[in-house]
Amino acid sequence: MKNRERNGNSGRRNRTVWRAGGTVWALDHRALVMGILNITPDSFSDGGENLHLEDTLSSANRLLAEGADILDIGGESTRPGATAVPVEEEIRRIRPVFEALNGRVKAILSVDTSKPEVAEAALKAGASIVNDVTGFRDPRMIDLCAPLDCGIVVMHMQGSPRTMQRNPRYADVVGEVRSYFQERLATLVAAGIAAERIVFDPGIGFGKSLDHNLALIAGLASLEVAERPVLMGLSRKSFLGSLMERDGLACREHPTQALTALTRRNGAMIHRVHRVNECRHVLRMIEAVLTER
Repeated sequence: MKNRERNGNSGRRNRTVWRAGGTVWALDHRALVMGILNITPDSFSDGGENLHLEDTLSSANRLLAEGADILDIGGESTRPGATAVPVEEEIRRIRPVFEALNGRVKAILSVDTSKPEVAEAALKAGASIVNDVTGFRDPRMIDLCAPLDCGIVVMHMQGSPRTMQRNPRYADVVGEVRSYFQERLATLVAAGIAAERIVFDPGIGFGKSLDHNLALIAGLASLEVAERPVLMGLSRKSFLGSLMERDGLACREHPTQALTALTRRNGAMIHRVHRVNECRHVLRMIEAVLTER
């Protein structure tokens, strides 16, 4: 398959690109929107909404109509304390979705999993990106992806989804996350994964306290390693409700958009969100202002 370059400006070399399958995104100006599609009964925001294929495809079509560049499809919740899902069940949940969407939509498909067997099934069914919340700690995941051309998202998480929010501690959260990204980049490149395939996610809410989350958002510019893009996944996270001193998902929407604007201003070029339309509007407005500077 020939590479399809997206978001580029012909006539000049783009400093930052992300390669995923046959797609090459130029990320100097226009940020990407990754729409979340959870096929789980227990995800914190949309658990239970997409348990039947027709419902899942309806949700996917809504995200696509709103302008999603990427659909991130997951079959296991990674919320704090979530129950682990067997490999076979996770594959059963996601494979029909990839098969139904592959080749029929313009958006690029991503699989949200930490299991090599699930990633392999998704890649065979049409995924072009592997989004691993455990940061490719499992050497089998590296061995799977190295000879392929898929894009990869490397997230930082202290602990595991079952334990990550039990008193997370850092001496310097920004410095430690940056050092983690540097180590992961060196390890992955040494294993044969080209740097242009790699994106980093600081893991907001994954093994972090409220103060840690805020420090990472404030220090976002310091997290860029070797000009690799940063992905932000802060949509509807519980710390937003804590800051507003209100509970419920509805009160987290406006804070999500506010921080989307701030993090785009500070360099985050991929945004993983539940509400694609609102995010896209925020990004395009911020980018219009940045272009005029």
